[in-house]
Amino acid sequence: MATRLRAEQPTLGALLRALRGRNGWTLKEMSLRSGIPVSTLSKVENDRLTLTYDKLLQLSQRLNIRMSELFAENDASAEAPVTARRSIGDLERAVRVNTANYDYYYLCTELRRKRMIPVITRVRAKSVEEFGDLVHHSGEEFIYIVSGRIVVHTEFYDPVTLETGESIYIDSNMGHAYVAGEGCDEAVVLGVCSSAEDGLMNSLLNLHS
Repeated sequence: MATRLRAEQPTLGALLRALRGRNGWTLKEMSLRSGIPVSTLSKVENDRLTLTYDKLLQLSQRLNIRMSELFAENDASAEAPVTARRSIGDLERAVRVNTANYDYYYLCTELRRKRMIPVITRVRAKSVEEFGDLVHHSGEEFIYIVSGRIVVHTEFYDPVTLETGESIYIDSNMGHAYVAGEGCDEAVVLGVCSSAEDGLMNSLLNLHS
C-alpha cells in the first residue's frame, strides 16, 4: 500500500491568496491596502516572487497581521514528519534584511515550518566593540565561510579566526558574534540555524528589531 504523503504547508503566495479570499478583496484592493503593486502581489501569489523584509513588515503592519505568520505557522500540536518538500533558493528570491553589522539573505522562505533556517550573510563589522552585545537565540547553528575571513566571538571561548572553506558549529543560546577578520573588508558566510522549539524564524527576526 502506498504511503500517503503529508500535504505541504502553504507558501507565502497561498497565505496571501487565502487572506485576500477571507476578506473578499481583489488584487487591486489588497494593493491599495498594503501599498504593494498589483503586479508584485500577483507574482507572489503565484510563487514566482518573494518579498523583502521591508515589504513583509509593511504588509504585516498595513494588513494588521503578525510578521511571524508570513514566515511560519505556530502550532503546538504534534505533527507527522514532513515528506516530499522541496525549495530552490537564490539571492534574487531571498528575503533581505540589512543591519549595521550584517546583510542577511534568508533562503527558501516560501516553505513554512522549516526545521532549519538557511541564510547567506555578508559580515561587515570589523570588531566586537563595533558589533555591540553578543546575540543569543534558541537552537544551534552551523556557519561555513564562503569567502573572506571572520573572527568568531563566543561567551565561553576565546575568539577564533576562520578562513575561507572553514566552518564552525555552536550552541546558539551561547552569546556569539561574527566579525570580519583582519585585512578583510567583508566576509560572506553560509549559515544554517536549527531549533527543536517553535518560532525560530520569529526569534531571528526579533534580533533584527
